[in-house]
Amino acid sequence: MSWSSLTPPMQKAQVALIVCKKRDRERDQHQPYKVIEITPPPKHLGTRCFPPNLQCGESVTIEGHTYTISAVTHRYQLRKGKYEPREKRLDVLSSGRYILNLYLENLLQNS
Repeated sequence: MSWSSLTPPMQKAQVALIVCKKRDRERDQHQPYKVIEITPPPKHLGTRCFPPNLQCGESVTIEGHTYTISAVTHRYQLRKGKYEPREKRLDVLSSGRYILNLYLENLLQNS
């Protein structure tokens, strides 16, 4: 038996659609966000459901780790003369790194 007969045939790339749990949507209107830890090198933390009103400086917990939101990005795409939401993204830093960055920025401004 050859290796090629063991591997499945190539398929078209599948797009994963993340849908927040029904109970979350009804209660708090959670929405999916693409989460990226921006500490070099950037690390994709997956797509997670959060409330729609997140802001910079807020803390979120993902898989037991606490992160602080550094940026919230909403991307839109023009379709048929209207802009439609395409992607929501959170850029996060570990809470310790976020506090260290604030401290270093403060030192730089005061020097």
